[in-house]
Amino acid sequence: MAKAASSEFSGFPKGAMKFWRELAAEMSKPWFEANKARYQREWIEPMTALLSEAQRRLRTAYKPFALGEPKVMRIHRDVRFSRDKTPYKTNIGAAIPLAGASMAEGGCAAMYVHLGLDEQFCGVGVYTFGPEQLPRWRSAVDGKAGAELATVVNKLRKQGYQVSGHDDYKRVPKPWAEDHPRAEFLRMKGLTAAFPALPKGMIHEAGFAEWLVEHGTAAAPLIKWLAKNVAS
Repeated sequence: MAKAASSEFSGFPKGAMKFWRELAAEMSKPWFEANKARYQREWIEPMTALLSEAQRRLRTAYKPFALGEPKVMRIHRDVRFSRDKTPYKTNIGAAIPLAGASMAEGGCAAMYVHLGLDEQFCGVGVYTFGPEQLPRWRSAVDGKAGAELATVVNKLRKQGYQVSGHDDYKRVPKPWAEDHPRAEFLRMKGLTAAFPALPKGMIHEAGFAEWLVEHGTAAAPLIKWLAKNVAS
């Protein structure tokens, strides 16, 4: 886990993307070790400062639930079961979990930020429900809580958030009928809400924190619903 940032977030350095381009070209342990301090300075420290600030400012929106400390994901790729043996990611991912939640399978994120060469996006939610969560999800969706979820999701969608599952089932799982009023949710394996596209250059500005807090506050009802009905 990253060390705590020593100052408030003021933006990622203007030339920070150069690190990812060079890493993509080199992809070697000697190069990364020689540039590890640069990675810490240009990406780890600003990201930790960014999410630490967002976490503090989102606490009120998440009451009575508590937020955990920001978590920066490993830069090393898990290549054990992959044909692609490229050792490093060319992006940084970081999250604010609910207190006590793991960011492994089923981890519920009150904020997720992904920046790098491939794409840039921010959002909230659970990418894939864990084996104990999936039955709770379906039960909640089928019951009274499901109507509450539909209201929350419809509101977010009207506000421009992309609320969806990922790699969803093509058919509604049994014993529910295909024409179930919340069939869309029953087919889902996870639930996330993606924020609008990042404004150009926003990551280099102190205002990025305000932008995240604004959207994180709007999406908080979705995560609070998951915390109440699904999260372990």
